[in-house]
Amino acid sequence: MSAPRRTCPVCTREIAVVGGRFARHDPPGRRSDYELVSCPGSRRIAPLLTTPPKLFGGDEPPTPGQQPLF
Repeated sequence: MSAPRRTCPVCTREIAVVGGRFARHDPPGRRSDYELVSCPGSRRIAPLLTTPPKLFGGDEPPTPGQQPLF
C-alpha cells in the first residue's frame, strides 16, 4: 500500500506523507557534484486535511438511535 501524497509547502512537489510528516526528499532540479541535499520541507509536519476521508458512501442519511439488529 502506498503512502498518501501531498504538496510540499517549500518545493511544491508531490511528496509521500508518513507518520504525519513529509518524507525526506531532494529539492527539484538536478544535483551537482554528487552532494546529497534535502529539501527544507523534508520531515516537516504535514498539515491536516480539511475534511477527513470517508470510509463509506455519504448517500445514506444518519439514523438516530440504535440500529435494528434483525
